[in-house]
Amino acid sequence: MTATIESAKLLIPLAVTLVAPFAIWFNRRDVNKREAMSFIAAAVAFLTILTFVPGVLKGEIYTYTLFTILPGITVSFVADGLGMIFALIATFLWGFATSYNVGYMRGLNEHAQTRYYFCFAVAIFGAVGVAFSANVFTLYLFYEVITVFTYPLVAHHQDADGFAGARKYLVYLMGTSKLFLLPAMVLTYVLCGTLDMSLGNVVNGMFPADVVAKHPNLVRLTYALYICGLAKAALMPFHNWLPSAMVAPTPVSALLHAVAVVKAGVFSVSRIILSGFGVQTMDVLGLGLPTAYLAALTIVAASFIALTKDDIKARLAYSTVSQLSYVIIGVALLTPSAVQGGLMHIPHHAFSKITLFFGAGAIYVATHLKKISLMNGLGRKMPWTFGAFGLASLSMIGMPPVCGFVSKWYLVNGTLQTGQIVLLVALLMSTALNAGYFVPIFYRAFFMKPVVDVEKYKEAPLTMVVPLCFTALVSVALGFYPQLFQDFVRIFGNY
Repeated sequence: MTATIESAKLLIPLAVTLVAPFAIWFNRRDVNKREAMSFIAAAVAFLTILTFVPGVLKGEIYTYTLFTILPGITVSFVADGLGMIFALIATFLWGFATSYNVGYMRGLNEHAQTRYYFCFAVAIFGAVGVAFSANVFTLYLFYEVITVFTYPLVAHHQDADGFAGARKYLVYLMGTSKLFLLPAMVLTYVLCGTLDMSLGNVVNGMFPADVVAKHPNLVRLTYALYICGLAKAALMPFHNWLPSAMVAPTPVSALLHAVAVVKAGVFSVSRIILSGFGVQTMDVLGLGLPTAYLAALTIVAASFIALTKDDIKARLAYSTVSQLSYVIIGVALLTPSAVQGGLMHIPHHAFSKITLFFGAGAIYVATHLKKISLMNGLGRKMPWTFGAFGLASLSMIGMPPVCGFVSKWYLVNGTLQTGQIVLLVALLMSTALNAGYFVPIFYRAFFMKPVVDVEKYKEAPLTMVVPLCFTALVSVALGFYPQLFQDFVRIFGNY
């Protein structure tokens, strides 16, 4: 039995992540204090979110309305099983990203470091806001906060490539949210009289049955607008901003791919499908399978493109485009097994993908190499970095005992339960293609003759190597003990 509890405690992690950027700016003249602010804020935010875990796992839903704008349009927050998944990984990984940032930014003597840390912290504030959004309006506000404050991060180098990549990033994400997401919100309000999502009930959703029966095509249009408007999920053809954003520093790429931006996208799609439309409306209007097929196309096409990329960040970018659609296939299939696989892939992908980007950044700081074809023999000089990279690669491929295997197992079961052989083939093809573009990196690093002088290289600073090894080990631990996030999904869906 779900219990809803009104609690102002929900504002604490939001307040912590809101104050953090200003604390960073206030301490801008002392780099150690400035960076300490990020560590402290990450720890406090994570610990305050952790206090909700026991209640949420017992079936409690915490809510709080900050203020009302119009009837049915409020700024409201909720902590439930789905929101806890995203909020926990965003704040937990923030601390490790900060450690990595210190090594990367100092190691390369990057400019505008205070601005960088400030915008990074605001992006985490946006991610926590998205995670705790109780309605579409609140979700939209924080979704846009992430977009606006990651623009300076993408454009950080302030060169022609940086501004071009950031411009495409902004045009895609702001353009789709204004052209599609805003109209979707308007239609939702007209049809439902509210923007509040259905909390604790993934079956019925927020659209009344009589509205669905009377205006089925209008509800279908609303759904299509949401899918197009949430371009952070990187479904094709709205994916091209993601590879273009790779001009950013590598820690920003990790933020984009693992911590905040794309996770906000697939989280929002999951929230709209399950808490917005609900299983019943999705099923009655036949919305799930077309979404799943679009995700399957994205998975396979992006994997083929990744095979062609020699730049390591470009290969990882297209890998992300592919892997994100695992989440969407899972929630679009609407069966308990598939939904569990899809939602569990949010944290599983986060830990594995941040390890991969941390590894790419460590390689660049230590060697200034970006091309995979030049990395022969590097594993002998950087065994910790490439060892962690190898573990995270196994997760992307879906090999046991790493956590990617668990979510893919549930997804495969979901396709079998629904008899969707095409989707099963897409998942299996993706596994083979993932192996095709990840295994050669590891093989080159340890077993091929060097093409450059690798003897002059060594591991990156410990502030970079320790976080990437830790996140790799977490990926393995989640493979053996997936119960925590599995329980959040179970509670959220009442499975």
